[in-house]
Amino acid sequence: MRVTNHLTNRVTELTMRVTNHWPLAGFLLIALSITVLVPRAAASADAPQWMHALVGVTLPPYDDKTDAVLLYSDINVTVLSADKIRKHVREAYKILRPEGRGRGTVSVDFGPSKKIRSLHGWCIPAQGKDYEVKDKDAIDVAPSADGGELIDDLKFRVLRIPAPDVGNIVGYEYEVEEQPFWLQDTWRLQGIDPVRESHFSLQLPPGWVFKASWLSHPEVKPDEASGNVLQWAVGDIKGIRREPEMPPLEGVAAQMIVSFFPSGGTAKSNEFVSWEGMGHWQEVLYQGRMDASDPIKQKVNVLVGGQSGQLQKMQAIAAFVQHDIRYVAIELGIGGWQPHAASDVFSHRYGDCKDKATLMRTMLREIGVESYQVVINTERGSVTQDSPAHSAFNHVILAIKLPDEVAKDPSLIAVIPHPKLGKVLFFDPTNDITPFGQIGGYLQANYGLLVMPEGGELVELPQQPSAMNSIQRVGTLTLDATGVLKGDVKEVRLGDRAASERYRLRTVTKNEDRIKPIEGLLGGSLSNFQIARASLVNLDRSDQPFGFNYTFQSSNYARSAGNLLLVRPRVLGNKSSGILETKEPRKFPLEFDGPSRDTDTFDIALPPGYEVDELPPPMDVEYSFGSYHSKTEASGNVIHYTRCLEIKELSVPVSKMDELKKFYRMIASDERNTAVLKPAGAAK
Repeated sequence: MRVTNHLTNRVTELTMRVTNHWPLAGFLLIALSITVLVPRAAASADAPQWMHALVGVTLPPYDDKTDAVLLYSDINVTVLSADKIRKHVREAYKILRPEGRGRGTVSVDFGPSKKIRSLHGWCIPAQGKDYEVKDKDAIDVAPSADGGELIDDLKFRVLRIPAPDVGNIVGYEYEVEEQPFWLQDTWRLQGIDPVRESHFSLQLPPGWVFKASWLSHPEVKPDEASGNVLQWAVGDIKGIRREPEMPPLEGVAAQMIVSFFPSGGTAKSNEFVSWEGMGHWQEVLYQGRMDASDPIKQKVNVLVGGQSGQLQKMQAIAAFVQHDIRYVAIELGIGGWQPHAASDVFSHRYGDCKDKATLMRTMLREIGVESYQVVINTERGSVTQDSPAHSAFNHVILAIKLPDEVAKDPSLIAVIPHPKLGKVLFFDPTNDITPFGQIGGYLQANYGLLVMPEGGELVELPQQPSAMNSIQRVGTLTLDATGVLKGDVKEVRLGDRAASERYRLRTVTKNEDRIKPIEGLLGGSLSNFQIARASLVNLDRSDQPFGFNYTFQSSNYARSAGNLLLVRPRVLGNKSSGILETKEPRKFPLEFDGPSRDTDTFDIALPPGYEVDELPPPMDVEYSFGSYHSKTEASGNVIHYTRCLEIKELSVPVSKMDELKKFYRMIASDERNTAVLKPAGAAK
């Protein structure tokens, strides 16, 4: 489904605006790097009056991290009919830092249902004559296929404006005509750059009405001009300063979502006014797509023939769709949202997320199990329980109505009770490294649109227990009198902790490359090391825990202080973080990837002739979002260190940032603590 495959990295948000559609920005990373984007010699021509009116405007002081300011934005949407919309856009930036040069590149998406009628760009230098570039100076590029897209009729027209240098003003103007799939538009009035002035107008045919919803901004009432024209204006909007692990831009940026429809409404026009209506629109797309062909029926019989119970049959079907149907997207026109027929997906053995979900629904139906599409955004926080109905989704998974005989099976974790459907299991057929019964952290506590025949319903997916996403690390080690530490370590990984390593190693064939994750862990914890042996456990068995087993040696691990040895009981793994150690106060919540529970156990045998003199104190920290407990004990000639870090909540609000900073600092203190060894029998 447009726009991304959930297993790729998060979409990069460019600091420039890209047709006011944040999710599409990632497609341009390759396009913007190619040298053919350099325009031919730009003509010397006066920029339009609307841009010259911006020269010399008074701006507030900005800090040295502000790359550019959006001086003026004007978006005019004209609804010509239920099947055609015209949009005219004007925007102009002042470049404040060299990093702001990207604002001189404008990209407009187009395709069979969207035509670009005009595109111009200008630069007003601080000194010298104006520059102009036109349609003929632009190039058309296709999206990057990094997410698995094989064929897509979406394209971009990219125009580079000359001299986007510090102190200069760059601007562009374009017009498009579109045959929309739904009657809705979004005014994204806040981005990375501060906004001096922004306008949005909507011209409706006689008798039409609208519904506007505001996110992350107080409601602004429109001015009504003649000709059924509605006009909104805002100013002095602060730019969003990126913060590590912040919510997605879609979930925090100010925006207005406006739906429009003829008075009295029609089937098409009311589809995006409510989640129920949006579900109706989605359900229509699935009609006729889930007919089971004879080859599908035969395959189901083969898959479930040797299975004794309904759960085993469901698992067999899930494994087939996960592993035997490749992720390949062919998205032409409505194909960006409508799945291909299950029979085609099966015969071709490939499809995108909605195709895989449709095929799995079809196969489950053959064994008497009903399921439903769930449309969701893989960036948790893009859609919240307060979000109005709008197209903010980029992925499709399944909600499976569990038969009574399997509803209580303990392996089925990602389950919620539904008032109409009973117990429902969520499952992502596209994710081939998360076992049936579980979901990845990107889906947990996330909101998705459950599509049923009677319409759509926004539902919150479950948050799995933290123990389902864990690293259990056990080290049996020996220290000698020269400070050399050596021994064996076994790691067992579950959930996303396992999935991330499997994904990283799935295409690695050389043994020396397969141990790089181990080298990374040791390198981040030890000043020097040598790996004697290393092996992977259950790399290709996603239904089993994944593991690393390795033997290492580190010289000079213990430090001498006179006749004493100083030993850090926490041998491996860094759980602390300096993410909040900044001068600027945090503006947005901090988002964790998912709940987790990591444990370390290290037994260190002491050198002959040494005994424990001092041990670090225990650490016990409890907050609503997480906990940390550690203890160092001595038993005979062995130091025994244990610790457990648990993340309980997936989002930490700004009001708890001081607590989170203290939490990380206490973990860091524990990780630095040392035990003191002395020669046996020596006085203190």
